Amino acid sequence: MKLISKAMLVGLTLAFLAGCGFQSIPQTKNSTEAALAEVSNQYKRRADLIPNLVNVVKGYAKHEQDTLTQVTEARAKATAMNIDPSKVTPQQLAEYQKAQSGLSQALGRLMVVTEKYPDLKADQNFRDLQAQLEGTENRITVARQRYIESIKEFNNLVTVPPTSWTNSVMYHFEKMPQWDLTPEEKATAEKAPEVKF
Repeated sequence: MKLISKAMLVGLTLAFLAGCGFQSIPQTKNSTEAALAEVSNQYKRRADLIPNLVNVVKGYAKHEQDTLTQVTEARAKATAMNIDPSKVTPQQLAEYQKAQSGLSQALGRLMVVTEKYPDLKADQNFRDLQAQLEGTENRITVARQRYIESIKEFNNLVTVPPTSWTNSVMYHFEKMPQWDLTPEEKATAEKAPEVKF
């Protein structure tokens, strides 16, 4: 009888540990850190393409030096901003997002400027770089979405019982800051697009 009760006690303990977040909380934290690292990786890929794009545009759009300088400066700010996925604070995440958003806006202005130069738009190098940038922007969107989902999953584990009880007793993890639009992105998103026919 004592053997059965010990086996039951061990079985119940293992079942409790398996369902209480003992493993899932750290695993999800690791997944969240990996997802942020992938976002950073895609932003780096975009930043690596920009010098080539600037050089191609420079050859055709000599009168657009201000725009090219803005892109170069925005790239420098974005690449200087590093974020440690294991120690993300809301302020760090906001600064990181702001730097990346500034680069996105500068690239957008550069693409608008290129519309004035048909020879540039016809250049094969420019078209290839533009396609690579578009692909990278899509990868950034997917990586950010995965990061948002992983944060949601982690935050649910550390705040919703019964796993939150394990967190409060064993781990003491805080909720992670969620990725959000920068104020500039919010202003752009709230503005209705102008449609012309």
